[in-house]
Amino acid sequence: STLHQSRIRGSVVVTVSAFRHTEQHGCRSILKETGLVTESYFSNSKNVLNLYFVKVSWGWTIVLLLPFISYSNLYNRSYTFVLRRLTSLLVATLIWYTCTWAFFYIEDITGSCYESDTKQVIFGDITTKAACRKEGFIWEGFDISGHSFILAYSSLVIVEEMVPMLHIPQSYRKIFLDCLYIALNAIVAIWIWMFLCTSVYFHDFIDKVLGTLCGILGWYLTYVFWYPMPFSPGLPPQQKQHA
Repeated sequence: STLHQSRIRGSVVVTVSAFRHTEQHGCRSILKETGLVTESYFSNSKNVLNLYFVKVSWGWTIVLLLPFISYSNLYNRSYTFVLRRLTSLLVATLIWYTCTWAFFYIEDITGSCYESDTKQVIFGDITTKAACRKEGFIWEGFDISGHSFILAYSSLVIVEEMVPMLHIPQSYRKIFLDCLYIALNAIVAIWIWMFLCTSVYFHDFIDKVLGTLCGILGWYLTYVFWYPMPFSPGLPPQQKQHA
């Protein structure tokens, strides 16, 4: 019934609010209160790296890895092998999409809409974060850090896929491949820096831990568990040999 659903949502709101109160007075604020961390350019979510890189981080990852895998995996290998390896990007994109969708879904079912000024809970037809914000209100829910997830996951995937460069001779490494390699290293450096900024300035401790663990799990289930098996996209070339 509607009354029963309202009671359930009300109990969830109380639980989430209490949890948020504990978190906000815990691990995140200790760093600032002790003076170890101060506000900076990167504590503003509108900083250049966040707007033009992190917000579209998976796009950067795919745009750089697609040509890099195509060219680097071709050394001493067949086109069939390269096509098989490229399916790893499809798998990675599916993991990214699924986790991102799950994070939004969890935030919707665990949250409620609040008045911006009075902070009073709004019961009614507003049941999602998008609908709440559209009306100009505030949504509070269990917000697993998508930034922590994508920055950790993307970094791990890129590092795995750059392995072939350790075995490709200089004579094969054209300017195009070297430029892609440099760009991928630069992107990983940006991801690591922004991961640290997210850890310090944004989200609550448990949100960041869960997001990071999801990223590590996505990498582990593919590159460590599944890809070494025969029926899989396979691992990046580890040494010079013919497919």
